[in-house]
Amino acid sequence: MRSAATAAYLGVVAAVAVEHLQVVRGGVPVLRDLSFAVEQGTVTGLLGPSGSGKSTLIRSVVGVQIVAGGRIEVLGAPAGSAQLRRRVAYVTQAPSVYGDLTLRENLRYFARILGADSGGIDRALETVGLAALAQRQVRTFSGGQLSRASLATALLGDPELLVLDEPTVGLDPVLRRDLWATFRRLAAEGATLLVSSHVMDEADRCDRLLLLRDGRLLADETPAELRARTGRESLDDAFLALVEEEG
Repeated sequence: MRSAATAAYLGVVAAVAVEHLQVVRGGVPVLRDLSFAVEQGTVTGLLGPSGSGKSTLIRSVVGVQIVAGGRIEVLGAPAGSAQLRRRVAYVTQAPSVYGDLTLRENLRYFARILGADSGGIDRALETVGLAALAQRQVRTFSGGQLSRASLATALLGDPELLVLDEPTVGLDPVLRRDLWATFRRLAAEGATLLVSSHVMDEADRCDRLLLLRDGRLLADETPAELRARTGRESLDDAFLALVEEEG
């Protein structure tokens, strides 16, 4: 398993470096001594069942989670630093737009907050494929459209790191495919994405996988490496093999 220190040794440029992260809630360990690195310009999938600690880890990376120990560095600065506010975008599971405004009004509002170039509004709309719906009130949007609208707000400041918490949950297969195509395009343009999911068939869309279970990191490797290590072609089966190894 590749730690943040190992990544540095190998010359990997890390957008996120985590060393010995621990989170305790109500006296119960939620994240247990996690170490890993997320390489710049890649899509890293954070996968695991509900309750495995994915959202807690994401909150730690964006600096809104109290941690019990360890170190998290994001784009060369401590997680949550003021200097990261324009460089890191965080999209939660809940829609982050106002239903009584049109999509363009939402984007204008968030662009003013971010101090972003107004030209970024049209770029964001084109990126998420919602330019034709820019004048519609967001309350009329479907679940998939809301997910893409939230992503559009996150793109306004041209963030270097996008942290997305289960962005495809509840979407049909076509919408999931389209959203993942958007993620791949953003990475190709130089952004780094950390995307959480509990759907293992999304794992093959990632450059690298972080597999969590009960707050422990079971794997930090590419899909091909995971298949080779477990001898399983199905990534679902590979994950189950790792669980069985853990006992």
